[in-house]
Amino acid sequence: MYIILLGAPGAGKGTQAVEVARELKLAHIATGDMFREAQKQGTALGLKAREYMEKGKLVPDEITVAMLLERISKPDCRQGVIFDGFPRTLAQAEALDKALEKQGKAIDEVVYIKVADEELMKRLSGRWICRQCQSPYHKITSPPKVEGKCDRCGGELYQRDDDKPATISERLKVFFAQTAPLIDYYTRTGKLVEVNGVGSVDNVRKGTLTALRREAAGRK
Repeated sequence: MYIILLGAPGAGKGTQAVEVARELKLAHIATGDMFREAQKQGTALGLKAREYMEKGKLVPDEITVAMLLERISKPDCRQGVIFDGFPRTLAQAEALDKALEKQGKAIDEVVYIKVADEELMKRLSGRWICRQCQSPYHKITSPPKVEGKCDRCGGELYQRDDDKPATISERLKVFFAQTAPLIDYYTRTGKLVEVNGVGSVDNVRKGTLTALRREAAGRK
């Protein structure tokens, strides 16, 4: 079983990928982790990727796809994989499909964890960090006991530039511009499943698993 998880920044995609992979006994492949591991091991593809990353450039799709194929050939991927962080664009989705097809494989399901823009803004803009000990807080879900002060060390809490409303708004615009064609693509192939991403981590996990099992049963 090969599954892709899609979700905007703040949708909880990474958390759900880990939880669902554990529940279904699938390998969880996050592209960022994959790049770091390949570089650590000094693989040929990892060294190629490093050349681009050290120059601040995006790793070309053909290298990323080749690394993914190399990764899914490992023993822990025998039962299947959850892809987290790839594909991000239509071109990447098409490249991945072609590469998998050559190996007699294919993406089975694509789960889109859908969260309204207003909720995404609320989740992302509510994050604050302690300047001294780097402890994380959230204005709504995990606020400090005293506003503006860290519970652990009393340090000042501040908001990273990435978590400020203007920056978040731009990040979401980029995500949706890139992802809209991707969602259309997987909808046309009948592989896209939408899951409500609002609620507790456990409830979203249950909704994701229910949707996947329902789709799997429908294919039998």
